Amino acid sequence: MVSTVNDRREEEGIVLTPEQQRARRQRSIAIAVLLGVLAVLFYLVTLVKGPGVLNRPL
Repeated sequence: MVSTVNDRREEEGIVLTPEQQRARRQRSIAIAVLLGVLAVLFYLVTLVKGPGVLNRPL
């Protein structure tokens, strides 16, 4: 069987330790939570401002 460059790259790829995988997962969860909080914050600010957001001079 012929070995291609892509096959060799997959074999020699970076292998994370369990500790690094845990840290990556925690970072991903923290980023997801932060994005969710930011979306909720924008939504709440829009509700508080109400229809006044649309009444502005052009």
